[in-house]
Amino acid sequence: MSSRRTRSRQSSGSIGGGGSRITDDQINDLALKLQQLLPDRSVAASRVLQETCDYIRSLQREKDDLSERLAEMSGNDDGNNASAALIRSLLRQ
Repeated sequence: MSSRRTRSRQSSGSIGGGGSRITDDQINDLALKLQQLLPDRSVAASRVLQETCDYIRSLQREKDDLSERLAEMSGNDDGNNASAALIRSLLRQ
């Protein structure tokens, strides 16, 4: 068994916060489900997982950027800013 798999089995990672450890079969099942979402399904599972991680990181950066922009707009309480008013109305919904 590779040292990477040994480490992953020894870690306390869990799915859904249930406290149980994730198995290799669960990892493979999740990778296959992600792979089915791709147009080119012949991509290796490791590539699917890497691209998924990259995509999640890009979404996190985008969220941080948007949060920063929103904070800047919120701090700019000039009352005439149409963008800020629109955002405030969307947030109230």
